[in-house]
Amino acid sequence: MDDYEEVPPDTVSISLTEDGIVVEYTDGREVFYRGVPEPVDSPHLTTPGKDTHVLVTDETQTSGIMMYVNERRTDGDILRGTGVGRVLLDEGEESTLFPGVAVRGGNLRDEIVLEEGHDGRVFIFEEDQFTEQSYELVVES
Repeated sequence: MDDYEEVPPDTVSISLTEDGIVVEYTDGREVFYRGVPEPVDSPHLTTPGKDTHVLVTDETQTSGIMMYVNERRTDGDILRGTGVGRVLLDEGEESTLFPGVAVRGGNLRDEIVLEEGHDGRVFIFEEDQFTEQSYELVVES
């Protein structure tokens, strides 16, 4: 029986490069999100059918948290071992990922919201087995 639960994140190391973003998990492994994220205004609606990962940096942009949104394939123990968190939302529910960054559950799409005053950066990665898109969430000016 699959019993997926929410998992709190740990702090992960981050390297922003000209080719993309490197996230170093707490177990020492790294993942590379290729490409410069496209700036999008807050709030951002995710694409239906895609896995959504949200990376929130602190003001130094060298560490932060990685959260999976409504992901139900990875065992909680694996997430805990890497430092990646998971939030599970029903339609209409809201959760704070990091102070100033929230996610609202939708039917097929989730909404990522950035409030003014967050000192770090917020990156959203949407992917499936065929494509990967990356965005940087910004407050509309």
